[in-house]
Amino acid sequence: MAALIEKGPYRKWQYRIFSATWLAYVGYYFTRKAFFVVKSDMATAMQLDSINLAHLGTAYLVSYMVGQYSSAYFGRRLGPKLLLLLGMAVSLVCNLVFGASNSYWTVMLFLSLNGLAQGTGWPGSIGSLAYWFKRKQRGSILGIWSTCYQVGSLVATAFAAYMLGHYGWRWSFFGASIIMLVIWTAVLILHPNRPEDVGLPPLQDDDDEEQLEKTETKTKKGRESLGWSKEVVYTVVLMGIVYFGIKFLRYALWSWAPYLLQNNFGQAGDDAGYLSTIFDIAGFIGVIFAGFASDKLFKGKRSFLSFLMLFLMAMSFVFMYWMGSVSLFYFTTSMGMAGFMLYGPDSLISGVGAIDVGTKKGALVAAGIINGTGSIGPIFQEELIGWLYEKYNHSLTPIFILLMVVSLITVFVVFLLWMKSRKGKVNL
Repeated sequence: MAALIEKGPYRKWQYRIFSATWLAYVGYYFTRKAFFVVKSDMATAMQLDSINLAHLGTAYLVSYMVGQYSSAYFGRRLGPKLLLLLGMAVSLVCNLVFGASNSYWTVMLFLSLNGLAQGTGWPGSIGSLAYWFKRKQRGSILGIWSTCYQVGSLVATAFAAYMLGHYGWRWSFFGASIIMLVIWTAVLILHPNRPEDVGLPPLQDDDDEEQLEKTETKTKKGRESLGWSKEVVYTVVLMGIVYFGIKFLRYALWSWAPYLLQNNFGQAGDDAGYLSTIFDIAGFIGVIFAGFASDKLFKGKRSFLSFLMLFLMAMSFVFMYWMGSVSLFYFTTSMGMAGFMLYGPDSLISGVGAIDVGTKKGALVAAGIINGTGSIGPIFQEELIGWLYEKYNHSLTPIFILLMVVSLITVFVVFLLWMKSRKGKVNL
């Protein structure tokens, strides 16, 4: 890590921005994952079926998608630090309400508000990092940094499961809010915002400046502020479509794996939560591998590596369909395989790729658009899986077929992105 950090006056600030944004996104997961871990016990207490749970999840995910898009707009006006602090504070309050509520409609209202708040996390973090790291550092740095959402998901899931098993589902929410408050305070102290705000000149990156000069000559007057050509806009949209499939699959396992482990494989609530973390543990390794491989082996060409890993991810869902419904071992093994292969391209497309394609100046906007488009995917999975589970009498086979089909379509779209990169039409 130390070898990747800029030397000189930027060094201590790069450590601080890395630490602040990494902690911030871990914090978001504590106030995001509790609902998905406790949903079975919460459903029992509030007399809800899988359709009701799907509607709650959809309310959150629709708002999360809106929050991603709106962050692309408001983030440029508020600045990344204020955007993060505001989103974290609102999410903290929402989880306190979840823990105290007995009303389905109150939970739905505040899940929607929490979705808006959660939508500030990724654009705010990527927008922060874009100003502090050069292109030559980004793959490796963001490969390490992107462990925040594997570590965040892993520890938040385990924490919610622990609180559920020892103190009941309400304390999964209360405990998450306490953790978030501690992290919010750390971000307030550590986050340096932009180099100009601490008396340093902006970091110059020749690759970014050359790309900016080229695109500015091609863009219309209304787009000069970002320096995006039509090809860049098209590429960002295509990356969003790829991310639609990635997030569909990621949230399908996040949202329903603990529920299915408890209801179809007979696991206790806390054990189901712990076992579901295999997806994130494998993903932790996958995202570090992808970050370093994209810099060292593929020389910054992220699209081909994304294609290879997503193809193998699709094969893991084929294996899940073939063997996962008859064996707990095979189900969890295929989850681990999927996690390793999914998380690498996840970070490359939504993180370093958003900076490379959108340029430093437009990174926050690119991250908001890519993640906003991607966040539509989880909305569909929530309703589809809830409906399939009830319609087919709690059978896992239709759900596994759905995951397999979506993964194969995602591979095809990222193949198109790779072809654009080979022709020199996309800086990815």
